[in-house]
Amino acid sequence: MTTAGPVAADVLAALRGRGLTLATAESLTGGLVGSALTAVAGSSDVYRGGVVCYATDLKASLVGVPAEVLDAYGPVAPQTAAALAAGAALVCTADIGIATTGVAGPSPQDGHPVGEVYVAVSVLGDAQVRALTLTGTRVEIREQTVDAVLALLRESVETMAIPLS
Repeated sequence: MTTAGPVAADVLAALRGRGLTLATAESLTGGLVGSALTAVAGSSDVYRGGVVCYATDLKASLVGVPAEVLDAYGPVAPQTAAALAAGAALVCTADIGIATTGVAGPSPQDGHPVGEVYVAVSVLGDAQVRALTLTGTRVEIREQTVDAVLALLRESVETMAIPLS
């Protein structure tokens, strides 16, 4: 079961208080992060939008992940997650981008096991990536990924040296 609702509300309030905006690039989660954010009343003050880039080629064409990154590391990699987060912020003209990529199953993908997941936050161009090894059903892995990227975002927001407005 996801804890996204309360965390999303807290993060959006903190970003609103700092005058910052947010965007998403989602692969593994297919829009679940954006859904969790937009379920919060008033999210439009902070959340600019997002891109669901499930196919590898769309990571490059829609979000701007460099072809060199995809060629060298593939779609399931920390470098790709970082580039997705930075690209989300860029294409949606937001201060912060968050991203998800990985394998939810039921089968491994391109040599990556089910549950290998990367979430990223890019704050004003500086990216932080967290590698996860998740277990459970496809649905559970996707929900855990939403929780993880929002938790990483909350940690990033809490450590910002940007005062509340």
